[in-house]
Amino acid sequence: MGLEDLQHNFLTGRLEDLVKWARRNSVWPATFGLACCAIEMMSVGAADFDISRLGMEVFRASPRQADLMIVAGRVSQKMAPVLRQVYDQMMEPKWVISMGVCASSGGMFNNYAIVQGVDQVVPVDVYAPGCPPSPETLLHAILTLHEKIRTGAIARRPQQPAGVERTAGWVPEAPNAVRVATPR
Repeated sequence: MGLEDLQHNFLTGRLEDLVKWARRNSVWPATFGLACCAIEMMSVGAADFDISRLGMEVFRASPRQADLMIVAGRVSQKMAPVLRQVYDQMMEPKWVISMGVCASSGGMFNNYAIVQGVDQVVPVDVYAPGCPPSPETLLHAILTLHEKIRTGAIARRPQQPAGVERTAGWVPEAPNAVRVATPR
């Protein structure tokens, strides 16, 4: 008996794969543009780059409707608590892309007023380098995040390695870095 002899069509697969597919294709970003990188982030949503094909066409103004925060630009010490509050209000699972050298490491602003890396405030999943990074670089970071969602575990939290004590607060993982030359 072959498949052509069956009277009804059906599809088999793992429920976990279906959930990962749904999460990957419906990531909703929160609007959090802080500086010049935000212009490049906005251009990704325009017709030339069109992230609607990735299910991300609407940037959400409410953190309760978003599950991706793209931190685009430098983060000041006064903005850091607001950034953390927006992150805490986002629904689980949530992801963060650090866009630009200022968000990733403070950039050229090595002073007391600028946070030297947004990973001191929120856990970062993917870094998009550049000053400012091109829209292609942000698209590559988004696709890297999609791959991370596709291959990640959804049923369980990452376990603490043996011999490592749990400290209070957030313990960073090794994030995925995007290594793409700016094509322009």
